[in-house]
Amino acid sequence: MSQTKLENLRTLLSSYGSCLVAYSGGVDSVFLAYVAAEVLGDRSLAAIADSPSLPRSELQEALAIAEEFKIPVKVVRTAEFDNAEYLANPSNRCYFCKHELFTELVPLAKEGQFSVIAYGENASDVGDHRPGAKAAGEFDVRTPLKDIGLTKIEIRELSASLGLPTSDKPQMACLSSRIPYGETVTVEKLGMVERAEQVLRGLGLYDVRVRHHELKLGFLARIEIAPGELQGFWSDNRHLKAVEALKAIGYVHVTVDLEGYRRGSLNQVAGRAALAGRPAT
Repeated sequence: MSQTKLENLRTLLSSYGSCLVAYSGGVDSVFLAYVAAEVLGDRSLAAIADSPSLPRSELQEALAIAEEFKIPVKVVRTAEFDNAEYLANPSNRCYFCKHELFTELVPLAKEGQFSVIAYGENASDVGDHRPGAKAAGEFDVRTPLKDIGLTKIEIRELSASLGLPTSDKPQMACLSSRIPYGETVTVEKLGMVERAEQVLRGLGLYDVRVRHHELKLGFLARIEIAPGELQGFWSDNRHLKAVEALKAIGYVHVTVDLEGYRRGSLNQVAGRAALAGRPAT
């Protein structure tokens, strides 16, 4: 079934004639950019947005993958941090980020005479909280993976069959997603989160997030670790090294979330707060 969908995707991309792919280095965008380059050659281009919300390691990895797999790529500097609405961090923050991205990609597409702009929304994203999809609709950005009906699992399976190193890569949302809605996004906070997550990955953790919370007397790091990795984190005292390192970064308190890592945990907090009639914290 997934191989049939892959052929359908190739046919759809071929029908575009040319395509500019919004590229992040994640599972979906690498797969889409690879297949687009395979089908369209130099009539495709992957454009990756660079801003403080993108970890340096993610940018370097995305560019390295593009080079290895001969995906034409261009780095585009976006300015969402000049937008007060983005920095205020409302629940639709992603809308402002994607709006800025597509604002930059439209003239790039015209300059390169790319007939279509596409991004990696897939069939598994339907019904999820995705404000960025609204921005994509406003700019007529195509969603070929979703249109073909490819799910996240199928994209991972096909990525593995194509030899792409992202087939088993954890989902990696932008650094701003670590800040609870309503708490201001700043470059300083994102720098702390990036350094903290680097520490934890350096300690051998694979699927991990550092949620950054404001307290009256400083910042709290709430670490979410994949359930399968939690036991090892405690058993060999890596947690003590993590506490020391994160406090050196500037966190006053360091905690581990006993529910473990789960996608969209801050959305869950916002939803519970809304039901209770109080602001999310």
